[in-house]
Amino acid sequence: VLGLLVWALIADTTYHLHAAYGWVMFVSIFFWIVTVLFFMTYLLQLQLKFYVIPWPLVLMIFNAVATVLYITAFVTCAAAVQPTSWRQWDYNRRAAASFFACLVMIAYGASTFFSFRAWKGLGSNAATSQVTDHA
Repeated sequence: VLGLLVWALIADTTYHLHAAYGWVMFVSIFFWIVTVLFFMTYLLQLQLKFYVIPWPLVLMIFNAVATVLYITAFVTCAAAVQPTSWRQWDYNRRAAASFFACLVMIAYGASTFFSFRAWKGLGSNAATSQVTDHA
């Protein structure tokens, strides 16, 4: 939802006049689409059919790349906001897009951390934490 807000807010401005917003649009739309595809994959449990693919590693790499590219998109978006813009609504939307890009960056960073823990097997759930081997 936050990624959708980023590209919707930028798309509602005159972003084509500023080259920096092209990068922000690319990053936000690309990762929004891929995230929705991963969500649908897990919702429909398609990862069980493609058991050859190491899903924890794929998700960790995806989240790490998304975090790094969203850092660049956030910095680009925040640096390109001009408070002396002659169109006040463009300024408000671009500033809001910068804020939401920061939130998306943080969310992907947290997902990277949790994906790394899942990949390394450090995370546990209620079922595995109850099993003890006291032989």
